Amino acid sequence: MRKALLLINCFVLSIGHCGGPLIMRLYFIHGGKRVWFSSWLETGGWPIILVPIASAYFHRSRTQPSSENKLFFMKPRLFIAAAVIGTLTGLDDYIYAYGVARLPVSTVALIIASQLVFTAVFAFVLVKQKFTSYSINAVFLLTIGAGVLALNTSSDRPEKESKSEYISGFLMTVGAAALYGFILPLVELTYKKAKQEMSYALVMEIQMVMCLFATGFSTVGMVVNNDFKAIPREAREFELGETKYYVVVVMSAIIWQCFYLGVIGIIFCSSSLVSGIVIAVLLPVTEILAVIFYKESFHAEKGVALALSLWGFLSYFYGEIKQSKKGNPPPPHLLQSEMASSPCPNPNSPQTF
Repeated sequence: MRKALLLINCFVLSIGHCGGPLIMRLYFIHGGKRVWFSSWLETGGWPIILVPIASAYFHRSRTQPSSENKLFFMKPRLFIAAAVIGTLTGLDDYIYAYGVARLPVSTVALIIASQLVFTAVFAFVLVKQKFTSYSINAVFLLTIGAGVLALNTSSDRPEKESKSEYISGFLMTVGAAALYGFILPLVELTYKKAKQEMSYALVMEIQMVMCLFATGFSTVGMVVNNDFKAIPREAREFELGETKYYVVVVMSAIIWQCFYLGVIGIIFCSSSLVSGIVIAVLLPVTEILAVIFYKESFHAEKGVALALSLWGFLSYFYGEIKQSKKGNPPPPHLLQSEMASSPCPNPNSPQTF
């Protein structure tokens, strides 16, 4: 059951990770200029998560006594932790949106691959993550692959954009990778220190609270920047038309929810490091889609970065296969994957990847 849930979350993450940057870039390419609004859309679809939470509730109502069934299981301690992480996520959303507004999607995707090294470092510090030679090699290669882009930072600079704007976008994207590399292990640490039984239903509650506070953070920025007043005018001036503007907005909110649900779901089923690995693995897909749909350039630096990233991906999973053949697979972070509040082990021992 845990493996099936892990695969489902990997699929959901792939939709969000590949589709999110593409639709966000579509907004900016065709006349969108509101960075705060764009960051708001990354988590603004949080009410969607109420649907699976309600479904889990009605499922429990048929299988458990009503006295043991609740719509929400989150305790104050966990709520506060999710709220803090959500606020950090809101800051990361803005930094990321700033980068996407100024860089091609393919470049953003390659830079974000460097997030893995930050995830690895913070996972080692926060949750005592252990590493094998294969995982270390994967982290090194994926990081170097993203760093190669810095050798020629202006070769794919969009038209009508100054060099300083491009560099600021590059640095902000690196900052977004670093901050999210901290957030992922922080979520795993929250699971470990929750002091209550973890279930997938509770994981969805955590995502809802995180996205709620991230949206609140971006809402403050939108109010200060007068984005709410500007949206109707921006919609009328959108190059693809007013109707398609709102279609882009709605689809952006939905697709980004897939990203966040997939990320925290993978952490629940495995670890923050595996979540970072999957994000890095999806790099080639995002890269290819950006070249196909937006006709972005694919210069030598991107080719080298892509090759190193694929090498790192193969190195990691080769190590996983070897370890499995030895009959000593890494212990899961949490085995419980049912959509209910049933007992679940909460191991404190470090994992090996």
